[in-house]
Amino acid sequence: METYLVGGAVRDEMLGRSVGDRDWVVVGSSPEEMAALGYRQVGRDFPVFLHPETHEEYALARTERKTGPGHLGFVCHAGPDVTLEDDLQRRDLTVNAMARSGSGALIDPFGGAQDLERKLLRHVSEAFREDPLRVFRVARFVSQLPGFAVADETLALMKEVAASDELGALSAERVFGELARALGEPEPTAFFGVLRSAESLQPWFAELDGVDLALPPGLVDPVERFAALGWFVNADQAKHLAERLKAPSAFSKALRQVSRYGSLLAGWRAADATDVVAAFNATRAFALPDESARLLRVVGACSGVDLGPLGTVVARMGSEVRAGTLPRGLAGASVGDALDQRRAALLRKVQTSG
Repeated sequence: METYLVGGAVRDEMLGRSVGDRDWVVVGSSPEEMAALGYRQVGRDFPVFLHPETHEEYALARTERKTGPGHLGFVCHAGPDVTLEDDLQRRDLTVNAMARSGSGALIDPFGGAQDLERKLLRHVSEAFREDPLRVFRVARFVSQLPGFAVADETLALMKEVAASDELGALSAERVFGELARALGEPEPTAFFGVLRSAESLQPWFAELDGVDLALPPGLVDPVERFAALGWFVNADQAKHLAERLKAPSAFSKALRQVSRYGSLLAGWRAADATDVVAAFNATRAFALPDESARLLRVVGACSGVDLGPLGTVVARMGSEVRAGTLPRGLAGASVGDALDQRRAALLRKVQTSG
């Protein structure tokens, strides 16, 4: 039984990046032996175990054989006869197909170290095409590793996967998972650029096909970066995009607000004050000030307009114009109408004052 550190941990260590999770491959063992040594099995589809002390993941070396569509259509074989090279060969990219032995020796049968030096993302084998999720993983790695490019032959394979319609067989949750991770990386716009080059925006990101997309560098939160996509599409497109991806509520809400109200808020100084107040009512700006601030932050970053003054006015609307400040005797819808009128009047004063 031999254990090897594999994958992203080896890659990131060689790049001088901080290493997060460490994954290990075990060669020459069996589930029974792992259990006898105190490892706890957690993998349902293939034998993955947690170390009894460090709780890091240890997977038995395995091979995979394509049996059906999507990223789940595989049969795995794990056993003492599977070699380390067999296991590394099933991986997506050469830079992820390296291992280190217990003595620290690098095992690199597919030239991953050379590709790291060249800043090149290159597939390990033709089996790359068997897992369509890898198209999105490659795009995500480009967003994660600034300066890296996709090898021409790998880009050609990605195009083949896209043309086969296998991307449509993926689950929304897996596709959004890759997107969400990319939105947290240094170069999120690169994710979409790679998909465009690979002709892979369809079907999941159809609304962004043909869009000259550049996410504002000032936004760092994944929710805000996703919301910024709303600046480039209309309200119906934003709705369809969020629904297709099954985006979590916070992501979907932020995206749709930017799409629906972004242009109005960016041009608030010349806009009808009643429309602006209506937009803030629709987004519950006075009840949810943190979400209001996020909306203005995203719209400001996308438009290049300083919306700090508008944020100040919104805060004043919420604090100075409240039900308790209205004349007595108002009830029901009259209260809301009176609040809207006073808030619009306050906004007009700011608009006319320059």
